[in-house]
Amino acid sequence: MEITAFLDRKLARRFRTYDSDGDGFIGRDDFTQAGERTTKAFGLADDDPKAVRFHAMLIGLWEHLHSVTDQDHNGRISLEEYKKAFANGLLETPESFDDGYIPFLDAIMAIADEDGDGKLTLEEHITWTGALMNLSEGDARGIHDLLSDEDGLLSTRALLEAIREFYFSEDPAEAGNWLLGSLD
Repeated sequence: MEITAFLDRKLARRFRTYDSDGDGFIGRDDFTQAGERTTKAFGLADDDPKAVRFHAMLIGLWEHLHSVTDQDHNGRISLEEYKKAFANGLLETPESFDDGYIPFLDAIMAIADEDGDGKLTLEEHITWTGALMNLSEGDARGIHDLLSDEDGLLSTRALLEAIREFYFSEDPAEAGNWLLGSLD
C-alpha cells in the first residue's frame, strides 16, 4: 500500500489516539488503559460480559498490531513501525479490513449504544471516543454532526463507512477522513 502524504497524516493522527500515555509509542498498557476508561465511562463492572468481550477485543487488536509492526521486538510500536506496517499491507482492501474491524466495532457498539438500537446519540459518541481515543469533545461533536442522520443519530453502518474512508479514501471532502478530528 502506498503511503500518500494524506494517509501519512491520518496514520499519525490514529497513532496519537492509540498512545494513551503520550510517550510516543504504543504499548499493551495503552490498550488496557483505553479499555478501562471506556468501560468505566459507561458504568460497566470489570466482569460485565460486554466489558470482558471489549477488553478481549482490545488485547486481540494489540496482539495483532504488535505481531505485524514491532520490528525491533521491544514490546512497543513506534510511529515509524506503525506506518511501515501499513505500507507493507496491514490493510490490503476494505473487505479484509472489514473482516478484522467489524467484530471490534460490534464490541464498541455493545457498550456505547446504551439502548441497543444500532445508533449512537451525540452523548454516547462523545463518551466512547473521549474514553477510548482521547478525542476532544469538540472533535467528537464535529464528526458526529458530519456522520449523523437527520435525527442526530450515528448508525453502526455510517460509522463503519466512515472508518473505511479514513483508511482508504484520499478525498479530503469525504467525512470519514476527519473521523478523528483535525489531522494536525
